[in-house]
Amino acid sequence: MALTVSMVFLFGLVLCFLLRSKSLGYGSAFIAIMFGFHLASTGAAGPVNQLTAAVVNALGNL
Repeated sequence: MALTVSMVFLFGLVLCFLLRSKSLGYGSAFIAIMFGFHLASTGAAGPVNQLTAAVVNALGNL
């Protein structure tokens, strides 16, 4: 569970940085956030979480 909270914080921080640097508009940010919410409620949430955990584990072993 701590990994999930950390990734959400990381993605939120990146999204905030993109908004402040004007690299991403407010409409695009809203679409990105809504896509994340809808993706989390589908069957794809499990494989996405597994892929994220595998990438984090691979980076941790470097």
